Amino acid sequence: MILVHHLNNSRSQRVLWLLEELGLQYEVKPYQRDPKTMLAPPELRAVHPLGKSPVITDGDLTLAESGAIVEYLATRYGAGRLMPAADAPERWRYTYWLHFAEGSAMPPLVMALVLVRIRKAGPFFVRPIARRIADSVIDGFVAPNIKRQLVFMESELERRPWFAGSDFSAADVQMSFPLEVAAARGGLGAQHARLSDFLARIHARPTYQSALKRGGPYGILR
Repeated sequence: MILVHHLNNSRSQRVLWLLEELGLQYEVKPYQRDPKTMLAPPELRAVHPLGKSPVITDGDLTLAESGAIVEYLATRYGAGRLMPAADAPERWRYTYWLHFAEGSAMPPLVMALVLVRIRKAGPFFVRPIARRIADSVIDGFVAPNIKRQLVFMESELERRPWFAGSDFSAADVQMSFPLEVAAARGGLGAQHARLSDFLARIHARPTYQSALKRGGPYGILR
């Protein structure tokens, strides 16, 4: 039995969704974020030294990192589903988007969240300075990177319905989280119609809805 160490409002929600897509039996062990810091509780360190989620245990294997988990589950249990064949031309596109989600898409989105919080942190007399520094980094580096990436992703979905190609795959599961983050923080507009449509299509999948029931309330940190 696969056990998912599931942190509320986190990347582990897409692991539950993938398990539903694969039709696998699994158990959920829930963890709650600290309401003040919004960090994972220390109990997760007993599962993995970094104390973060997602983490799964499958027999003797304990595996962290959502990309590695998605690849492991699709490879071991997919039986040819949710991933292109090894010799298919879409296979490298699939691999690319599996890594792009966390390697390229998420860092500027996380940085934006941190900088927004910096703007509001500290004693009142230092907040104007913090705001100026945060705004400078956001305007000069973070926002342009997010914009460029969204334009790129939108253009990719102009050519095909799913990120790897004509068929839904585990790469779309992996890409769901950065796009949900972008949408929740106001990054998707009328110029991102295909990305918005992608989110509408995945949210309408029965497996996505089943995963929400298993994982509990799900929202994006802002």
